[in-house]
Amino acid sequence: MHHPDPACPCCRTGSRLPVAPGRRGLAGLAVGAALAGLPRPLRAADPVPRTNLTPDQALALLRDGNQRFQTDAPFRAVQGRERRLELARGQAPFCVLVGCSDSRVPPELLFGRGLGELFIVRNAGNTVDTAALGSIEYGVGVLGCPLIVVLGHESCGAVAAAVDVVDRNTTFPGVIGEMVQPILPAVLSARRAGDTTLGAAVRANARRVALRLRTQSPVLQEALDRGRLRIVPAHYDLDDGEVHWLEAS
Repeated sequence: MHHPDPACPCCRTGSRLPVAPGRRGLAGLAVGAALAGLPRPLRAADPVPRTNLTPDQALALLRDGNQRFQTDAPFRAVQGRERRLELARGQAPFCVLVGCSDSRVPPELLFGRGLGELFIVRNAGNTVDTAALGSIEYGVGVLGCPLIVVLGHESCGAVAAAVDVVDRNTTFPGVIGEMVQPILPAVLSARRAGDTTLGAAVRANARRVALRLRTQSPVLQEALDRGRLRIVPAHYDLDDGEVHWLEAS
């Protein structure tokens, strides 16, 4: 109990000096201050819901984004602080994009998409090994993506290396030769169809990878059978920025 004391400043003023909080009190104040600075919807740790887009709607978004990219039409990608805070709670992309590592083929830019919208698997030649397939299955089976796009592109160096192996028995240093091995069947397939151009090999490679995804993954097959997934190979032109859709499942 506090007894009046003429020497006590708080007794002279009729007020009470603040009591220093304990450790728990300090922690509570810190948490409260932190939460006070956040938008109310982000205070709860609710997971980000999966996309509700159908495969056709997801593909339409990519088509529209690429059209705007080709014409240099202004667009505002989904990004910024609020989006970063939202994505810190989880991700819900609407498309798995299997693309090439080529620096001229940045998927978010050429499809006009923002943070958290594309689940991207990239390597030279847009091939699919065990790690890539597992990543793709994760994007569909766990994250709920309704669309997979396998994107080849004009003047692909990895496919060109595979063409050199077929035509000239070229060898490459390190493991580059091993990297292009999965592309060789696509080059041979284009040759059998009577087209020896690099572009034909690139398109054959995209189609071959898409076919593998349709037929060699139980996770993807189940989603396809239920109508929850489309797998689409495509080809990107470097100079005009257009994505050509080769076929759809």
